[in-house]
Amino acid sequence: MNTKIEMEIELKLALLPRHTARIRRHPVLNGVIPQRRRLLSIYFDTPKHELMRRGIALRLRRVGRQWIQTLKAETQSVGALTSRPEWEVLIAGGGHPDFSLLPDTAMSLLTGITLKHVAPLFTTEFQRTTWHIETPAGDAEVALDHGNITAGGQQQALCEVEIELKSGAPASLFDIATQLLQDVPLHLEPRSKAERGYLLSGITNAKPVKSTPANILPHHTPSEAWHILMHDALAHTVTNIPGFLEHEPDIEYLHQLRIGLRRLRTGAMLAKSLGQTTFPWEHQLRKLMNGLNAARDWDVFLHDSLPGLAAKLAPSPADFCWDQAALNALSDHARHIRHQAQTHLLSPSFTQVVLDIGRSLLVPSCSQTAQSVKTWSKITLERRWQKLRTRCRNFSKLDPDQRHQARIAAKKMRYTAETFAALYEEKHTKPFITALAALQDQLGYENDLRIGTQLLRSFPQQSPLLSFELGRICGALELEAGRLVSPSDSTWNHLAKSTLFWRSKKQ
Repeated sequence: MNTKIEMEIELKLALLPRHTARIRRHPVLNGVIPQRRRLLSIYFDTPKHELMRRGIALRLRRVGRQWIQTLKAETQSVGALTSRPEWEVLIAGGGHPDFSLLPDTAMSLLTGITLKHVAPLFTTEFQRTTWHIETPAGDAEVALDHGNITAGGQQQALCEVEIELKSGAPASLFDIATQLLQDVPLHLEPRSKAERGYLLSGITNAKPVKSTPANILPHHTPSEAWHILMHDALAHTVTNIPGFLEHEPDIEYLHQLRIGLRRLRTGAMLAKSLGQTTFPWEHQLRKLMNGLNAARDWDVFLHDSLPGLAAKLAPSPADFCWDQAALNALSDHARHIRHQAQTHLLSPSFTQVVLDIGRSLLVPSCSQTAQSVKTWSKITLERRWQKLRTRCRNFSKLDPDQRHQARIAAKKMRYTAETFAALYEEKHTKPFITALAALQDQLGYENDLRIGTQLLRSFPQQSPLLSFELGRICGALELEAGRLVSPSDSTWNHLAKSTLFWRSKKQ
């Protein structure tokens, strides 16, 4: 039996089951005869889940009366676009994988794993409807999958659209997705069926994903470094979307999602120093970020500002508490705002921005500079530092609006410093970034208190007792904000005296 080896390149998006009819009658699929199949897939792993830990998915899929064995290697993702090598082969029967049919390249991925311990873990069963589309830019298969994932007696609905490249340029997938999105509210689902199966079976647990330092190396060109930064930022953003949609009370998902979006904006600004004109998606990205701000403001107010303020108003939490009825009213309102943010993420406009960013990363940027990545980093860091110094001049005399601008400048400085930190020795970067983070945190705390006051003043006045309690909280917030000027002044002075690592001759 011949093993089919290919690089799978696809866009994967999700939709609500009630919208499947809109896909089936979409104009882009008109005139294409669909193929329908019922597919049952059994996923395998060892008791220690060694395949999962290596980013490998192994399944047997029944198609009609045939069984197809598929081994997929670790996924590389750019937003909704994924690519990974896979090996497929027909096998006799569907009881157990036949590893003797895999080529050496595939078997090398399984080195050290006791294959006789491989056993079934979970299944997927769904109806797949496919349309083969031919465009001038390339051929693709659009697949609508609608069914269930089953693991450990539990079921989870499965409803997604996969657009797989058959020939031509990957950009053609984005063209098709954009056309579908005009009539169908598709949303982002970065997880594979295997990943969702592991989650449903309880083998893995969902948790917010934090950013990691981009792997920028001295031999990279500025253009290459920029692409690495943007790939990481886009992956960081998209990876946290399912968690926020499915685990809404965990506020860290939204926090990390917004960090990813800000990293994308930082990347867009960095591109200008390489001669890149404004991206078409920049304005929409800023607009969509603003749509998530209210949810984050309420999260910070309820989970950080209020508890922290209560702790400062009394020796112990037992000695002081806010009125419970007021807290309940505020919490209900915050939950409503979070639901609005979730709707925001499910909107076609948000999906389109991610698709547009992903598509822009397929095109190598034409850098107009011949400088090294280290020189580029030094110039960029110096510019950010001078802007921060300007914003922090006469720091102790800054009014609230000016301190807000200083906070934004500190945030941009920190993102830029962390972006390029991998190019320098940690012993030189860490002291500066630590001092910078302290200033950002201090100014951020002041800003959180002011935002808390604004939230309360705009809150609907439902009763005299509620108004009284909200006024009491407002007063405490304003008092706390007023006493913070002196400490943050010393924090800025400490940063201003720090060694600027990009200026060091040893670097």
